Amino acid sequence: MARYEHLPIYRAAFDLSVHMEKIVRNFSRYHKYTLGTQLRECSMGILKRIIMANNSRDRGPLLLELRRELEWFKTLARL
Repeated sequence: MARYEHLPIYRAAFDLSVHMEKIVRNFSRYHKYTLGTQLRECSMGILKRIIMANNSRDRGPLLLELRRELEWFKTLARL
């Protein structure tokens, strides 16, 4: 299993995920359980895809999934 903790993209995504946890904590009840849940899951999905791509020989398809997940996260964050 390849190491991924040293990757700058992993560290940035981890920081983003922690930041989302802190921000969602202060959302109103309605947004916490709708938009907040999606933001938290999406940020954790980004971490998951980085780890999967790092452990794969054929990274192309996984990096495309990561790119889609990042675009979706940007859309959610704008809401």
